[in-house]
Amino acid sequence: MSLNDPQWGKRGGGDGPPDLDEMWRNFNKKLNNIFGRRRGGQEPGEPPTFRQVGGGIGLLAMVVIIGWLASGFYIVVEGQAGVVLTFGKFSEVTGAGLHLRLPYPIQTNENVNLSGVRTVEVGYRNNVKNKVLKESLMLTDDENIIDIQMAVQYVVKDAKDYLFGSRRPDDTVLQAAETALREIVGKSKMDLVLNQGQAVVAKTMPIMQEILDRYRTGIQITSVNVQNVQPPEQVQAAFYDAVKANQDRERLKNEGQAYFNDVVPRARGVASRLVLEAEGYKQRVIANSEGEAARFKQILVEYNKAPQVTRERLYLDTVQQILESTSKVLIDAKAGNNLLYLPLDRIMRMSNAGASPESPSATASPPSAAETPASSDSAARSRDALRGRERGERP
Repeated sequence: MSLNDPQWGKRGGGDGPPDLDEMWRNFNKKLNNIFGRRRGGQEPGEPPTFRQVGGGIGLLAMVVIIGWLASGFYIVVEGQAGVVLTFGKFSEVTGAGLHLRLPYPIQTNENVNLSGVRTVEVGYRNNVKNKVLKESLMLTDDENIIDIQMAVQYVVKDAKDYLFGSRRPDDTVLQAAETALREIVGKSKMDLVLNQGQAVVAKTMPIMQEILDRYRTGIQITSVNVQNVQPPEQVQAAFYDAVKANQDRERLKNEGQAYFNDVVPRARGVASRLVLEAEGYKQRVIANSEGEAARFKQILVEYNKAPQVTRERLYLDTVQQILESTSKVLIDAKAGNNLLYLPLDRIMRMSNAGASPESPSATASPPSAAETPASSDSAARSRDALRGRERGERP
């Protein structure tokens, strides 16, 4: 109903402002038409009666009642749960969608976010530099103090327990996390916490969850993360010096172990080789001795059969063996032969072989222990023969 409606009165019948009295009379007429009432001969311009005013109040009250009843509708979005309270006492839990409850103050509802991840910080607030020392400083099993900060993430698994199980759920989670962390750190060594902080802190999850379930908080722990682990600031320099000293000690131990692993096996190998060489020399000497003894016995048998022939044979064999290892040349002057042949090339080759131990023949086949004295004697005799010939050829 607008002010331009022709039913509303116009003052003076022109374009002036509307007449308020005429507007009031038209309004009362419409209210009477709605409730089926007649004014019973009331003249226009007269003030409204009590019954007319009561009808308007009744209409207004009906509108208010309808609005009050409509306030009982509420919507729960996906990922949330609606908790309905009757005079402040728990009544029911509703899921996502449109629901109806009794209007306030009979019933109220509160929506709880079940999918949102909440975070609680232990040992710091908002930033690891903003430390809370009464929470972060903890004592380890080896009686050292350590500064540790941890972040705990959780979700709501039960809306009823979350609202009624504890007055301040975030504080409950914080205290449970600090309690579990102190228990785990108190059972661990300082080096273990510093080097494997995340693994140590991960052990706190079952303890925290057990505490929260015992208190019926309706909270589920999802993850725990280490933000910072270090010694207290007052002793950090001394601690780092101690860590460096331990690292140097480990390095020296490793170097000593490496040297041990290099030298000891080599020395054991040399010792084993010497033992084997000595065993081989022993077997060789024994075998040579047994062979010489057997040979002597055989020669003795032949000597007993023909002493003269055996002596001559032994003499010739001995002379041949001696001459093979010497550079001397024997000349038969009584034969009167004008052509004299001297094997100079063989003599020089034998001299060089005896004088230079680095020759190919010497390096290719090193002389045995039994042949070394014979070769040295032959070299000496070769040098003597050469010197004798040089002195004899001089005028």
